[in-house]
Amino acid sequence: MTIPAIETNRLTKDYGDGRGCRDVTLTIEDGEAFGFLGPNGAGKSTIVKMLTGLIQPTSGKAQIFGYASGTIEARRRMGYLPELFRYPDWLTGDEVLAFHAKLCELDRVMAKRRIHQLLDEVGIGSRGRDRLKGYSKGMQQRLGLACALLGNPDIVFLDEPASALDPVGRHEVRELLARLRSQGKTIFLNSHLLEDVELLCDKVALLNNGKVLAEGRVSEVLRMQSNWRIRVNGYTPFALEKIKQLLGVNAVIQSGTAAVDESVWLEVELEDDEQISLVNYLLIELGLTIYEVGKTKSRLDEWFLQAVSGLEHRGERR
Repeated sequence: MTIPAIETNRLTKDYGDGRGCRDVTLTIEDGEAFGFLGPNGAGKSTIVKMLTGLIQPTSGKAQIFGYASGTIEARRRMGYLPELFRYPDWLTGDEVLAFHAKLCELDRVMAKRRIHQLLDEVGIGSRGRDRLKGYSKGMQQRLGLACALLGNPDIVFLDEPASALDPVGRHEVRELLARLRSQGKTIFLNSHLLEDVELLCDKVALLNNGKVLAEGRVSEVLRMQSNWRIRVNGYTPFALEKIKQLLGVNAVIQSGTAAVDESVWLEVELEDDEQISLVNYLLIELGLTIYEVGKTKSRLDEWFLQAVSGLEHRGERR
């Protein structure tokens, strides 16, 4: 039986002022990339701090590869990049990593080789010899990521790892994390950048006001909606109403902008993919000519917005 990389059971942290989290139960398998989403103040960082052993839960339990979170055995298996971190700006990037190498108990030869490798991988390179006071926020973020990976951990906890990076930097970090996943590393990613989670993660969970609202595989989440675009000729408002009537309230059709050839794009939201054949049949029966039919990929941000729509959030009041 394979031991999960992360397992929590009714994990709870009560700060006494409405903050924290309640009854969080998750299972993340070894080698999975897991995206943790939620509005500001949802409790995501609190959960990461409990998993890494930085704070103690009020109740419930968490295990890392079968070891209780916070124990030496659990910490040896993990790397961690917090959302807010600060290194002394009089140190060089090399010196920061050398200090962390000692904390990881790496021997000198291994540490030197590992530091050089990571500086290249995160995009710092020879600037590792520069003092941190000359680093941009993006450079400091890259250095923090290198520190998290220094001990070659089996699981990496990343709290907003690309928040200070430009689009090029985000792409590079995403590629690095994809390489880690391909090497069998487990990744726990807190991020507001839903595109990164969508492209990288296998599973996702949504947290709001300290409670998990929904979770599942990203592929399953993105299949929850079936959205299609159909370019037709001969469109009339009567055709629109007829299709709505025959398909029921679960289908919404909106006409797009007419093209030069007088064709029109119809945007169709269906319960499942199988309904598209019925839509095509109805359009032909109504005398419309179909030029193109294509599925519009569902986005994780749409799922996120629908899941939290109408709910109260602690937001910046945390």
